Amino acid sequence: MVGRTVGLFDLSDRVAIVTGSGRGLGKAMAIGLADAGASVVVCARHIDEVEGVAAAISASGGTALPVHADTSDRDSCRRLVEETVKALGRVDVLVNNAGIDIIEPAEDVSEDDWEKIIGINLSGYFHCSQFAGQEMLKQGRGSIINNSSIASAVGIRGLTAYSAAKGGVNQLTRVMAVEWATRGIRVNAIAPGYFDNVMRDATATHADPEKQRQVIEFTPMARRGRAEELVGPVVFLASDASSYVTGCILFVDGGYSAM
Repeated sequence: MVGRTVGLFDLSDRVAIVTGSGRGLGKAMAIGLADAGASVVVCARHIDEVEGVAAAISASGGTALPVHADTSDRDSCRRLVEETVKALGRVDVLVNNAGIDIIEPAEDVSEDDWEKIIGINLSGYFHCSQFAGQEMLKQGRGSIINNSSIASAVGIRGLTAYSAAKGGVNQLTRVMAVEWATRGIRVNAIAPGYFDNVMRDATATHADPEKQRQVIEFTPMARRGRAEELVGPVVFLASDASSYVTGCILFVDGGYSAM
């Protein structure tokens, strides 16, 4: 028997924005939210990628709007929210997912690299949350989900700027959750471990067999995550199933953070 509990995960009356959703984890989350019934704004810097994801959602019977957005730019974040409201009437869910990393020793991190990583992985999250939050406050309801990382909680060599940004994301999540808790907006974060995804495929961790072995060794489930394994957590946090959950950093890492 399928009862009312399943209905808690229904997003059919919601509008969701997923940044960085042209590929990888963002793409999987956008498709998952659409499958749960949400109308999804698919956005990234590469419009051809988001158009492809939006077309796939539409072909499956969902509603999707492709939007070009560079979340390192404050005005672009503002326009993203404005276009969403103009086309779909509201913003119920924001998934801040856009991100980059550059692997290099701390002593070699350039000012440009630092500012680029902080700009996309932290400042962009704040700007999108601020503009989407303003709309959610008018509505009296909303859910913001930030894509953090295990790098926010453990030291990983070569990820100085990225780790600093993700640590900031965790604290941004907590502060916004507390600030907006009585005004209908919940703010949470998902902290993935090592996943198979496009961004990480370009890094030395994938290219080096020894580093691959170490990742498996220190992950209790002895494997990398699959992109679709973030769908359950993001739908949970977007939906009424998590109506009493805010300020949470949910680690989705195969047990890595428990070691």
